[in-house]
Amino acid sequence: MTAVRPFRAVRYDSARVDLSNVIVPPYDVIAADERGAFFDRDPHNAIRFELTRDAADEASADYGSIRETLDAWRASGVLVQDEMPGYYVMGQRYETASGVRLERIGFFGELGLEEYDAGIVRPHERTLAGPKADRLKLLRAAEANLSSVFLLYEDRDDELGELLARALEKGEIGRAEDQAGVEYRLARLTEPTDVARIEAFLDARPSVIADGHHRYETALEYRRQCLAADGPDADAPCQSTVAYFANAYAPGSLLLPIHRVVRDVAAPSEEEWRKQLPDWTIERLPSVAPDAVEDLLAERLAPLAGHASFVAESSDGTTLLIHREEALADELMVRIVEAEILGHVFGLDGEAIRGGAVAFPKSALRAAREIREGGGTVALYLNPMTPDDVFRVTAEGEVMPQKSTFFYPKVPTGMVFRDHRDLDGSAR
Repeated sequence: MTAVRPFRAVRYDSARVDLSNVIVPPYDVIAADERGAFFDRDPHNAIRFELTRDAADEASADYGSIRETLDAWRASGVLVQDEMPGYYVMGQRYETASGVRLERIGFFGELGLEEYDAGIVRPHERTLAGPKADRLKLLRAAEANLSSVFLLYEDRDDELGELLARALEKGEIGRAEDQAGVEYRLARLTEPTDVARIEAFLDARPSVIADGHHRYETALEYRRQCLAADGPDADAPCQSTVAYFANAYAPGSLLLPIHRVVRDVAAPSEEEWRKQLPDWTIERLPSVAPDAVEDLLAERLAPLAGHASFVAESSDGTTLLIHREEALADELMVRIVEAEILGHVFGLDGEAIRGGAVAFPKSALRAAREIREGGGTVALYLNPMTPDDVFRVTAEGEVMPQKSTFFYPKVPTGMVFRDHRDLDGSAR
């Protein structure tokens, strides 16, 4: 099903640059006021392939300089291309909020593009038109895949885990650490039997987009336009893109919750919560400082992960554990929150939510600070979803409400690139 193959990556020469200074987070998580720091960190920082320095210039940018920059860096030797195709194994070591050290090991490969209705590469969320138009403009100008889609595959027995770990131990071609303290190791995997094993394993199963829906759908549109202009060509560069593949069930793959903060609607009193949710059990919890909220959730909310459950904290300090006795079964808590809590209790429909009536902090600490600093009236803390939830929903051809999952760690831009042309402009 999932078609993956090795490729000849263009990548930074670690003898010429410090990889820590040139990799960047995915473009859509870089705040406008963070761009300048990445531009200034190193003259070869990969942000130059992703964003304008000033966010206000983005709408009018034609990205024409990106192709020139790519060619110049290749000509100067800052970027090199490997002679033989391979998979690029990346390990990401990090520390969880509870202080546990983990490592996710996955790999970059060339992904054959498939329309969603084929059920092979499956989305888990809806996308917006604006970002796709911007990314298509960039892809046309660059004629290269400069950032990757992040895909999850199902490998409950971790059949590929030892193979990938062995590639890292054989020899690294790059090492870095980002501003969040995540440590990266990069290695090439070229052993023919290992390459064949990966291809056979992925060919037998679908994959789910964890991050990069806009990038994937942009690549699909780019392929449609290329084929319409040039006719069918199975080997055309537009038939594929670069993706990072990771096992959703490996210990280092975290699915973290994205919480909700209601911005302006007044917080219900405890009595109003009970009136609005008569079939739910409601228990008052102690009010704690923001940096203690994670511990409170681990103690009181986490044990209810298999049930409809959440914690509501109002800006006045009232903190309530709200849950149902029956198991969730195939229901998704994010859908229940959208319909029964944001919709019924707060009166917010989908349009209002998309319009900014709700914020989506990626940590309980941030959510707690927002309501204390006037950024909202109520924080709704959730348990994380599970890999089973993700694969079940996408197998049914459905998508989840926006901001349902936070896959961690993120996949940086700058580890590998895939150039569609040689420097003389001829197609590969």
